[in-house]
Amino acid sequence: MSRVIDAHGHLGSWFNFAIPDSSTQGLLAVMDRCGVATMCVSHLLGVGPDARAGNAKLLAELARYPDRLLGYAVYDPHDPQAPERAADLLSVPGVIGLKLHPETHEHSLAGPGYEPAFELAAERGRLVLSHSQHESPWSDPAHFAVVAARHPSVQLLMGHAGLTPPGFAAAAEVATQYPNVTLEICGSRMTDGDLAWLVATVGATQLVFGSDALFLDLRVGLGRVMLGPLAPADRDLLLFGTMTRLLEGIR
Repeated sequence: MSRVIDAHGHLGSWFNFAIPDSSTQGLLAVMDRCGVATMCVSHLLGVGPDARAGNAKLLAELARYPDRLLGYAVYDPHDPQAPERAADLLSVPGVIGLKLHPETHEHSLAGPGYEPAFELAAERGRLVLSHSQHESPWSDPAHFAVVAARHPSVQLLMGHAGLTPPGFAAAAEVATQYPNVTLEICGSRMTDGDLAWLVATVGATQLVFGSDALFLDLRVGLGRVMLGPLAPADRDLLLFGTMTRLLEGIR
């Protein structure tokens, strides 16, 4: 258990969602109880109203806990200085890639505002984690197919794997077609049966565990993987194997 890597976590609080303990110390305590060695996080302030301030808070926490946290810098497609700022952020130790949230930014994943982010990720060899949401005009899995074809060298993590049961099928179709797309499995609508279907359909080598903590409860997401009907080898890939491979050469 101590090798578990959570590929999709958050720091801080959310403006309209109750989080009983939004402290990093509280998150680390839950990680310790669950045996999660590393969490890859962005700051919720950055995902929401203020990418610059949220990224600054992210860097402060990465510096405090370099042995437990890795970071995604939020890329705001509406900030004219975002390419320069992102380039600087990717030079900071512990920052492994960029976090995109087309829903909160109200900008298509395949739109021009995000294009510099993908170009930078390709140049630096960094990951891109993006929110996905089936039938969204901003982040439907079909947008991931466009980006994956446009930037085949970029390792693109599809957060929530489409978010809903119909979205899981659409996400699986994209991942099957594009080997640079990895499905990340957090979300309150994912069941252990859905997860087992994704493993059988896509393969655990293109799936990673994520919890969406602190937004969602780490224990629930991890329990789905630990108690679900998965072969031990597939469970290991989900919990640490696939993400370890994706992180090689970054840290």
